[in-house]
Amino acid sequence: MIDDMRVAVIMAGGSGERFWPLSRKQRPKQLLRLTDPEKTMLHEAVDRIAPLVGAENVYIATAPHLAEPIHNAGIVPVNNVFAEPDKRNTLGCLAWVSANFLARGHDEISIAILTADHKIEEPERFRATVNQALSLAESTGGLVTMGITPTRPETGYGYIEGGEEVGPAARKVVRFREKPDLETAKSFVESGNFFWNSGMFFWTQKAFLSELSNAEPSAHDALHLVAGSLTSEDHGAATDHFRMIPNLSIDYALMEKAKDVYVVQAQFPWDDVGAFDSLFRTMPVDLDGNVVIGNVSAKDCNGCVLYNDSSDRVLAAVGMKNVIMVQTGDAVLLAPAHDAQRVKELVAMIDDATYL
Repeated sequence: MIDDMRVAVIMAGGSGERFWPLSRKQRPKQLLRLTDPEKTMLHEAVDRIAPLVGAENVYIATAPHLAEPIHNAGIVPVNNVFAEPDKRNTLGCLAWVSANFLARGHDEISIAILTADHKIEEPERFRATVNQALSLAESTGGLVTMGITPTRPETGYGYIEGGEEVGPAARKVVRFREKPDLETAKSFVESGNFFWNSGMFFWTQKAFLSELSNAEPSAHDALHLVAGSLTSEDHGAATDHFRMIPNLSIDYALMEKAKDVYVVQAQFPWDDVGAFDSLFRTMPVDLDGNVVIGNVSAKDCNGCVLYNDSSDRVLAAVGMKNVIMVQTGDAVLLAPAHDAQRVKELVAMIDDATYL
């Protein structure tokens, strides 16, 4: 039994299209070794939090087609994998998680919602920050998110505006802000009151259900119907009820509407591994500013990502500047480094599912 205890849930259902052709439907980026040569990002995420909550209390929320490869990886018990029956954005993901805990009779738990696609260093400091966030959620009965102190005026992240201090490196949330333009991002960084939205959340089961009933009543009602169906092992009905949940982000559906929301400032190095250009920050770089992985021969190349995932081919480049070159067994990607985010647009144009 885990009642009156803490659990961690790692969200791992994304597709990672910006890392195509490495990332595929059956092997998205969280199942790749992008930040550690020995472990997948999901394995890293599990190992990072397990010392705080116990390995038996680490859960993974994912898509149905990823349940089997995650089971086969053996990084959490089989019953600790929650496979969502359909895509319903992060609101659906976290409602599914809550319903599964309710169906198992776990009403009194505290939950840390974590990510599988971030590079997080200094794991002891990470666990200390998670512990602080959970303690704040337990003492206030509110919803807590984790904010990252901006190191640059980033336009690709959402921001959180912090207000009144409620403890060391903890504030009441004033509001959430969507991804800004460059000038707005600069003003956020200069103010010192804004944090990057990490997508990590902390709450008690009771607080989540209470706030959800006010912010999104239809999702709250559907969640309880899902839990009832899971309890009676009627999985078809559970799926039908799950599809009644609005297809919304948890930020829009809940966090922006909730009355009692706090932000805890991250006390550890963090980076979002969102596209190939992030590898310049998360992987070793040679003297010419290149990230070189796999069987690669390069001459007079600067500022490039040269990634060869093929075991029977060499990736060769000469005179390349600021480009991304990725080779797998069945595909090659070439792109300017500044267009790394646009790889997702390219994937949308590929008609042959064999390559997705």
